[in-house]
Amino acid sequence: MKRIAILGCTGSVGRNTLEVVASHPEQLRVVAMAARSRIDLLAQQVAVVRPSLVAVWDEPRARELERLGCTTRIAVGPQGLVEAATHPDVDIVVVATAGPDALVPVIRAIQAGKRIALASKELLVMAGSLLVRLVQEHGIVLVPIDSEHAALFQCLQGVRREDVARLVITGSGGPLWGLSPSEMAGVSREQVQAHPRWKMGPKITVDSATLMNKGLEVIEAQWLFEVPLERIRVVIHPEAVVHGFVELRDGSLLAQLSPCDMRLPIQYALSFPERWPAPAARLELTRLAGLHFEEPDLQRFPCLGLALDAARQGGTACVALNGANDEAVASYLEGELAFADIPRLIAETLEQHAPLPHPTLDEILAVDAWARRTARERIHEGSLS
Repeated sequence: MKRIAILGCTGSVGRNTLEVVASHPEQLRVVAMAARSRIDLLAQQVAVVRPSLVAVWDEPRARELERLGCTTRIAVGPQGLVEAATHPDVDIVVVATAGPDALVPVIRAIQAGKRIALASKELLVMAGSLLVRLVQEHGIVLVPIDSEHAALFQCLQGVRREDVARLVITGSGGPLWGLSPSEMAGVSREQVQAHPRWKMGPKITVDSATLMNKGLEVIEAQWLFEVPLERIRVVIHPEAVVHGFVELRDGSLLAQLSPCDMRLPIQYALSFPERWPAPAARLELTRLAGLHFEEPDLQRFPCLGLALDAARQGGTACVALNGANDEAVASYLEGELAFADIPRLIAETLEQHAPLPHPTLDEILAVDAWARRTARERIHEGSLS
């Protein structure tokens, strides 16, 4: 029996994780849960799962959870998240929440010897060097849940690292890939949120529309697989059937193919190194009309270029990129920012930042706070160039 903590249980990955757990009651049990929002849903989940501990971000959410009838022990705030992530009965921590609030709990979980099933690419973007060093020092297993990195992780099993020539990250292109520049200029929020392949939360769907998601995935892959930037390639694959390639030095390509169903990479992260029957549909090869691959268009999707530039600079450039992007997307979703202003805001924030090459945890958190504050100030000034 593998015992799990889920940080971010009311989001898309968290809900899918609970489905996987329900499909394997003999192998998996949820011990601790944490959520930032949707407390009504959290109360329903707790009533069904009956964990030993539930953590929320602040006291008002804790009181709301109690009013909804929760009798499970409730932990609150940053220390509550740490308590959930380091619970002595937990074997695996599913990290399905983004942002700086999750960074310290993940660090403490690594130090406590927990396996990490990582869905939050932002944590490696912010603190990749620090997290990888801790993973190595404590000898824990970190398995990615993000579909592209889960694909690469699977393809790399049994492959000598010296035989790897290149990693290829695929992306569907998001909801706007087929639009002309003039069509993109007038794109609606409904179009941006209508992802053609995946059902995801609003923030990651916007990141897919700007292709920032692919840039963050490149940064994440650098740290996860210890491969330099020049050996990582992004290709657009509209069918979203191939989730990643590993190119070997003899020219062979290893690929992972599956339907677009997050339960598959989640289950693999929980079952690794075993394979279990999955609730997802099977991929029917004979029904595929074809597989297409294209180069990403950095002119129409400048966020990808900004992410690649930050990756080349390294250090806290990636922290500032992530913080500015978070604020830009949040403001766009609130109707405060136009879609075309997202890359402008990120670029102007990065222009004001002098990257630190080897940041400490305190410096990472400080730069993240600075980037968010700077981006918000630009939004409120209404002075984007």
